[in-house]
Amino acid sequence: MRSKCGYIYIMSNKQNGTLYIGVTSDLARRVFEHKNHFIKGFTSTYNLNILVYYEVFENIENAILREKQMKKWNRDWKLKLINEFNPNWRDLYDDICK
Repeated sequence: MRSKCGYIYIMSNKQNGTLYIGVTSDLARRVFEHKNHFIKGFTSTYNLNILVYYEVFENIENAILREKQMKKWNRDWKLKLINEFNPNWRDLYDDICK
C-alpha cells in the first residue's frame, strides 16, 4: 500500500506577522479552508490567510515529523526559513492551485 504524500506549510496574516505551522495531505484544500475560515481555531481567530511557506514530502509520516520539529523552533528560525524561501512574503496559494 502506497502512503499519501504530505505537506507542511506556514500561514501568516502579514509580513513578519503571526505564524501558524500545519501539516496536510492536500495543501490546496487545506489552505482554501484556512482562507475561508471553514475551521474555527487559531488561523481564523488571527486571520491567517496568506500561505508564505511549504514543503512537500513523499509521505505524510515524514511531513508530520517535520511539522513537530518546526513547531519547536524559535520565531527567528521560522522567519529566516520564510525569508529565504519567499522574501516578499507573497501569497503562494495561486502557485499551488495551477
